[in-house]
Amino acid sequence: MDDSTDTDRLVADNRRMWDAWTPHHASSAFYDVASFKAGRESLDAIELAGVGDVTGKSLLHLQCHFGLDTLSWARHGARATGVDYSEPAIRAARGLAEDLGLDARFILCDVYETLDHLDGERFDVVFTSHGAISWLPELGPWAEVIASALKPGGMFFIAESHPYLWVFDEEVEDPELRFRYGYFDAGPLTQEQTGSYAAPESGVSSTPHSWQHTFEDLVGALVAAGLRVTSLREYPYLSWAWFPFMVKGVDGMYRLPHGMPDLPLMFTLTATLDGATV
Repeated sequence: MDDSTDTDRLVADNRRMWDAWTPHHASSAFYDVASFKAGRESLDAIELAGVGDVTGKSLLHLQCHFGLDTLSWARHGARATGVDYSEPAIRAARGLAEDLGLDARFILCDVYETLDHLDGERFDVVFTSHGAISWLPELGPWAEVIASALKPGGMFFIAESHPYLWVFDEEVEDPELRFRYGYFDAGPLTQEQTGSYAAPESGVSSTPHSWQHTFEDLVGALVAAGLRVTSLREYPYLSWAWFPFMVKGVDGMYRLPHGMPDLPLMFTLTATLDGATV
């Protein structure tokens, strides 16, 4: 079996996993759809500040799952489009958009095939965030989608867990950091599990496959696609508990316990497609 065929099989495994996870996520306390419908903000302060005012802007959200963040951008005034490869997720997202009467549409496709579904449309903002890019085998084609989907002068924004976190054993229960993987281990990393991050008691059995991407991979792919990086920030906190012993602050962010060293846990990056805005 050649590498491309093997990768296709792993991606198909992941798609089936997300299909199975989606109904459990949509009813989970983690996503709390009821409070979202009542007006709860799903975007964190870092994402809101990083993207800025989207009133009247077109925004493309890559790997949107079942659409809460896409719909939040619509609430903030964007003409929002979400893309995901899970049919149950897109179906749930469309249902939520209809229920809430929000200006958002959702496209069912692999992220690499996004351009085939846009009919030449270009966006002021392309957005992606937490827990997305580790499901992508390659960042080069992904970055090319971003560059081609942006208007000249448009902005790409990503908020993600820091790539350095991948070197540690995330299953350790004690407040201790133990090295487990090499920083340059590209993957795929395959692990058997029951349940999911949002619905651990769901009983869904799966074998997810993920790929580690270094900062060199990320920045290199964006630059090669013709984007210019305009900011890169690192943070000693994260929007969710990567390790079970992390402590949630009053700001809703998770940090390592007092006495442990400050480490980069999250990053944000913005990039632009140079040229006059159309």
